[in-house]
Amino acid sequence: MSDRRKFLKNTLLSSALILPGSMSGSMGGFTGRKKGEKHKPLILSTWNHGMPANDKAWEVLGKSGDIVDAVEQGVMVTENDLKNLSVGLQGLPDREGIVTLDASIMKGDGSCGSVCFVRQVKHPISLARKVMEDTPHVMLAGEGARQFAIQEGFPMEEEKLSPAAEKAYQKWKLKSEYKPIINIENHDTIGMIGLDENGNLAGSCTTSGLAYKMHGRVGDSPIIGAGLYVDNEVGAATATGLGESIIKICGSFLIVELMRQGRSPQEACEEAVRRLISKNKGIDGIQAGFLAVNKDGEHGAYAVHPGFNYAMHHQDGKALVDSKSKF
Repeated sequence: MSDRRKFLKNTLLSSALILPGSMSGSMGGFTGRKKGEKHKPLILSTWNHGMPANDKAWEVLGKSGDIVDAVEQGVMVTENDLKNLSVGLQGLPDREGIVTLDASIMKGDGSCGSVCFVRQVKHPISLARKVMEDTPHVMLAGEGARQFAIQEGFPMEEEKLSPAAEKAYQKWKLKSEYKPIINIENHDTIGMIGLDENGNLAGSCTTSGLAYKMHGRVGDSPIIGAGLYVDNEVGAATATGLGESIIKICGSFLIVELMRQGRSPQEACEEAVRRLISKNKGIDGIQAGFLAVNKDGEHGAYAVHPGFNYAMHHQDGKALVDSKSKF
């Protein structure tokens, strides 16, 4: 029996053993991460919108066996979600009333691609993959990324705020104050990392960025090593929260390197949070969270403040798990 057929069989059998009530809720009906717990394959993603994204990624992985396809198509669900105001073209705009998008994707062999400050592209994650696979570059920005999208046949969407974003923007303009609220305005990303049954890793990250940012601002999500880093020899990590704080410590790269030195994913995430706190002033108003997996299928998560959660999906079920935090 092929590996993919065995994967499908095991997935169907394990799903049949899970009670319907165990498929949702803060712990998904089972205990979430246990110390030393390991799973292959494994899909992890940030925040509660990671649950439907993981569902799609798991489906794709079962059909194609391709972990890169899985992490791309998984986060496309969030990019498509009209209720989500922090990812995709329906997201909240910058202070000029314009939605600009950032995304990155990376494979375990070091291949990577990203786009930033992109307008009118519905799926920036797919454009980032095009950069990775079809150009000699890693990152394209702004109008150049848009021109590349047109060249590659991506449709240009109408540049118009969604009704919810328009309402929020008009309300914001009454005072025009830029005061991000942790776990709300910092709730600005979906980062997904995946491990297949053969130990191959990949990751994706996509966002519309902080609401009411300065026009031209780019956060951590499209920056390889900050919002996302993947190494097949070690593991993968992704980040969420205030991008400026994460960029300062190259958070995702730091976590992978700590795992390379022997730290567990949990230990590495905790050290990254300690490093971030030491390098950023006004930490009371800054939220950042990290999510990591190692080559063996062990994972960890940690945040500056309470409120960060992550979705996970493996052969024994799926869950939305509350991360531990420093404060």
